[in-house]
Amino acid sequence: MLPVGKFRFALLSTTVLLGAAPARAQAPDSDTLRRMNAIEAQIKALQGELGSMRRDLAARDSQLRAAQREAAQARADAQHAQAYAAPRTQPQAQTPASPVANLGVASGAPSGQQSASQQNASTTPGQPPMGTFQVGGVTVTLGGFIEGAGIYRNRNEVADIASNFNTGIPLPNSVLAHENEVRGSARQSRISLLFTGDPAPDQKLTAYFETDFQGGSPTANSVESNSYTLRLRQAFASYDNSSLGLHVLGGQAWSLLTPTKVGITPRSEDLPPSIDAQYMVGFNWTRQPQFRVTGDFLNHTLWAALSLESPQAVFYTGPNGTGSLAGTVDSANAGGSGFASTTTYSADIAPDIIAKLAWDPGFGHYEATGLLRFLRTRVSVLGDGNNQVAIAGGGGGSMVLPLIPHALEFHANALAGYGIGRYGSAQLPDATISASGAPVPLPEVQALAGLIGHPDPSIDLYAYVGTEQVRRRSFVESGKGYGYGSPLYVNTGCYVELSTASCQANTSGIVEGTLGGWWRFLHGNYGTAEVGAQYEYLRRSIFPGVGGSKGTDDNVVMLSFRYLPFQ
Repeated sequence: MLPVGKFRFALLSTTVLLGAAPARAQAPDSDTLRRMNAIEAQIKALQGELGSMRRDLAARDSQLRAAQREAAQARADAQHAQAYAAPRTQPQAQTPASPVANLGVASGAPSGQQSASQQNASTTPGQPPMGTFQVGGVTVTLGGFIEGAGIYRNRNEVADIASNFNTGIPLPNSVLAHENEVRGSARQSRISLLFTGDPAPDQKLTAYFETDFQGGSPTANSVESNSYTLRLRQAFASYDNSSLGLHVLGGQAWSLLTPTKVGITPRSEDLPPSIDAQYMVGFNWTRQPQFRVTGDFLNHTLWAALSLESPQAVFYTGPNGTGSLAGTVDSANAGGSGFASTTTYSADIAPDIIAKLAWDPGFGHYEATGLLRFLRTRVSVLGDGNNQVAIAGGGGGSMVLPLIPHALEFHANALAGYGIGRYGSAQLPDATISASGAPVPLPEVQALAGLIGHPDPSIDLYAYVGTEQVRRRSFVESGKGYGYGSPLYVNTGCYVELSTASCQANTSGIVEGTLGGWWRFLHGNYGTAEVGAQYEYLRRSIFPGVGGSKGTDDNVVMLSFRYLPFQ
């Protein structure tokens, strides 16, 4: 049925045509003039109605756009809330999560950066999340993203999307220090699978698998086919029992030491929203095999966990060897079956032990963490030998503080202790070796703090500063320097290009400042498309030695375009 306005317009048009087409030309009589005047008046009235209709349509269009903006804000709020939901309880959001913290993975949330399972706002109520389907009693959720990244460094690290914050920053003696570096990369693109099942109303089983393409086999190259390999990021299973407040995890996952956003739950890690796959200097993390037990108390506001995690120590041996007079020292060996023969593996006597307490009082999230490690060397002489063990570790914590809810957050983490280098992004060494051949854990501090702002639901802006600092441990034997950071190490050749003189250059510390942002310019039932940009300034300091202690720096710019089809 035609609307009244359109029916009147059609009737009027017909009247005009019938009345305006006389059989022969003649002067209009008075009745005709009256009819024409009446028709003209009707036309003017109709034109007024049409103008009113246009104004109504414009107003409705404006209302529709406003409704769409409100819906986008509601979706963003739902994403923030679900990012903080524990796997079994879905508590109220404590603070807004950056939608780029863990981009595109089926883990709790760019680069950081959102979860295919926890942060999918592109579905209607009552409908399963995008990328989700059932296989018997198991729910399967697809996750991941495709990334095209651009990388610029003003000093050539010869590195892909993951920067080398330590020895990769070249000193002036290297030609690399006088070259910039421009690269493109798609290797951070990620695939994830989440499997969940409910054997009982108060129990949940979860399996999670995540991989990317940052593996570099000996045949990998960037010449023609850019043939890089898959690598394992995460592969773990977990069991949750809400009646007991018990959570058990086994497999490779983010270390318990890694900060989280709420409680102590996997797939809710508080990762910096960095494009750089090595994250930021001062960030505490590893991904490694572990067995973890967690309990939650006081209506899910207090959490406690203990984790046994796969050990791996990095020992530093200087240019003069170990200096041990007690015998030959063995601290690490080339990989054997199932390992890479191109790297070395330590022989620690026990797993790393990590304990954590987390508190969610209703305003922010706060953690306290402790780490215990057991480093070992073997000192051998012909026909005999002994094992030397040193206990290492430290303590620290993290926080997520909502300064302006849903608009500005403060994030920070810190760790201090001995032999903790492997748990920092700069990858400073854990230990050196004493005159007796025993491990000597190096004192170190790591810290990262930053702000994440959300001026619009589709935009995240961030600014971070981080540092990792280590102290020297060295000794002198027969006039030579040994250990880490010895003042007898020669740095004379560090500052002249192509110098043949020695350049030992033990790193004493790394400082980084980072600015960046993400814009999700498309979001709907087709997924999310976003772009990001980031600037890093890195400063590497070295211990004083013979010939000086001048360090070096690097300026890094990274760009990213990502499509996340399942969120």
